[in-house]
Amino acid sequence: MKTCCKEGIPLNFIKMHGLGNDFVLVDGRKEIIENPGSVCRRICDRHTGVGADGFIIVLPSDRADIRMRYFNSDGSEGEMCGNGIRCFARFVVEQRIVKDTDFTVETLGGIMKPAVVMDSDGSIKSVVVDMGEPVFDPGRIPVNHVGDNFLEIPVDVGGECTRMSAVLMGVPHTVVFTDHIDRVNVEGLGMKVERHALFPAGTNVDFVQVWDRGRIKVRTWERGAGKTLACGTGCCAAVVVSSLLGKTDRKVKVELPLGSLLIEWRQNGHVYMEGPAEIICSGVWHGTAK
Repeated sequence: MKTCCKEGIPLNFIKMHGLGNDFVLVDGRKEIIENPGSVCRRICDRHTGVGADGFIIVLPSDRADIRMRYFNSDGSEGEMCGNGIRCFARFVVEQRIVKDTDFTVETLGGIMKPAVVMDSDGSIKSVVVDMGEPVFDPGRIPVNHVGDNFLEIPVDVGGECTRMSAVLMGVPHTVVFTDHIDRVNVEGLGMKVERHALFPAGTNVDFVQVWDRGRIKVRTWERGAGKTLACGTGCCAAVVVSSLLGKTDRKVKVELPLGSLLIEWRQNGHVYMEGPAEIICSGVWHGTAK
């Protein structure tokens, strides 16, 4: 029996995180969610809601084994989310919504292919996701730029020249390299780049420090969510651009504040991401906050 999420009517949820990037997940096959953008803004509020960087709804699909709808904490719908899809994968496996540990997921960013990795004791160890192929065509990212790609282009940002590269990794990302990542004003510069006229659909912004050919450090400003502790698609974008520019190899450990992801841009052109997905809590949200 389905329940309908209106004012004051309970909504069952599970809260999860991928390296601190946290999400509220609901089974949309059982819950009818009217105006999901509004529900997202209220449930993601860290003072009057459950609190999260994003809101994920599980739905049936005609194109894949299952469908994922993803909303940023500001209520805007995003194409995809790297940490979010790992949490989604664990959720649908543990809830037995899908039968196998590897399956396909319909997203606005395309069909994704996660695989849940089991430990010897039967518990979930990690999740590997085939994130597909990066797109460098400025028209598809999109970036207001004429050319075959947008790599290491100097851009005036608030009166300062910043070299940046853009790639579509399911969602648009802009990569900025720095020698001192802990000195970067992620909020200030990230917001300016996100809203720059170059990016008609906005952009996520990834600040990257290269340690060596197999290890980088990333901090991300997410479009529609702000500064987050981790961004899976951002880590993929960072490795792709780092490798393409000759700064790293194609298999890289990406260090984040609460752990690391292993990203590999394989010879078949696809990017693979492996990392954890953890359950925080489950409960009932009563939907009374405005």
